[in-house]
Amino acid sequence: MKHMIRYISCVGLGLTLGLSISLSSQENAKSYRSDFDYPLLQNVLETVETYYVKTVSKEELVQAAIKGIFEHLDPYSSFLNHQELLDLKDSNRGEYFGFGFEVATQNDHINIIAPFAHSPAEQAGIRAGDIIVKLNDTLATETNLANILAEIKKNSLSNQSIKLVLKHSNDDATFEVSLKPSTITIESVTTQLLDGNIGYVRLSSFQENSTEDMVRSLSQWQNKPLAGLILDLRNNPGGLLDQAVKIADLFLAKGRIVSTSGRFFDANSDYYASPQTMLTNVPMLVLINKGSASASEVLAAALQQNGRAKLLGETSFGKGTVQSLIPILEDGNAIKLTIAQYNTPRGENIHNIGIVPDIKIAAETGSGAGNLAIIDALSAHASLAQDHQVTSAIAWIQHHDE
Repeated sequence: MKHMIRYISCVGLGLTLGLSISLSSQENAKSYRSDFDYPLLQNVLETVETYYVKTVSKEELVQAAIKGIFEHLDPYSSFLNHQELLDLKDSNRGEYFGFGFEVATQNDHINIIAPFAHSPAEQAGIRAGDIIVKLNDTLATETNLANILAEIKKNSLSNQSIKLVLKHSNDDATFEVSLKPSTITIESVTTQLLDGNIGYVRLSSFQENSTEDMVRSLSQWQNKPLAGLILDLRNNPGGLLDQAVKIADLFLAKGRIVSTSGRFFDANSDYYASPQTMLTNVPMLVLINKGSASASEVLAAALQQNGRAKLLGETSFGKGTVQSLIPILEDGNAIKLTIAQYNTPRGENIHNIGIVPDIKIAAETGSGAGNLAIIDALSAHASLAQDHQVTSAIAWIQHHDE
């Protein structure tokens, strides 16, 4: 790979996270200056601490000020305490304790980006694109996203259940679920060889070892006469940017994979493919849906716009921003901050737009086979046989004329 990714970041699972790179606190973050004076903020804090009708500690006021700062920013930026930082690192290794879904604001609602495989959210029937109406009897709106996220986080950390009222994106009827957090182990890459020598790869997230797992999985087919390859990115909410770039590079012999642009120098990068590839001449289809977000969209766009694969399914979620994890030396805290936007190989920013598939096939509604196949895609061969998007991909490959 011509341009090496210099930093790796932690991207949390279960909250509204996406692409990540990381910054060195010593090289890229401004060092803390103890003599720096913020007279207005200091005046406000001291005045409230001294004269407010109820006693409010300085620590409470500082925490409130920090919360206010991040409420002013986008929903993908947040302050992480030491425990939350450790949880994020665990999630990048495929270990996650929580409810098993990510959320983001879209069209003035709080939407589910995607439920994670084998999670409490998925087992309760929650789907990508569902709208959260209430959380624990509190109305969920775009304006109180920060409070909703804080409530989810608090209940997860204290091992308490949450009650959600939701509605599917194509249905006005609401339904209620109760979720108890649990430990979830996410297997990033799973494979299956379908009839007709068609390889099927399910990529559920972009974790620290996703590229290694992908290489290991593809290697088993290197000497097989594959008729085609299906890469399933449905309900993949994203993860580490470097893993998305490296996996794209496995399939591309040349061309731009993705570029990032931001205000400071290290936020501006171009990533290009190297000549070494795997399964070079195998026809390839990528499955996407509204739960394919962030790093999934980077990979899908790179393969589509470089002419390596066709996309089949639904328009993707549309998350085109890059978060960086910036360590804070005090108490092992960190800031997860949106520092750039990413652009597809053609220079497009798909934020709030998504990637349009070449072959549009909507997911089946209800709790039918189409939905169940994503929930447990590899539990049995019959599951994939009942998944109409997979069967459509198989039909395309079988009738593909080079």
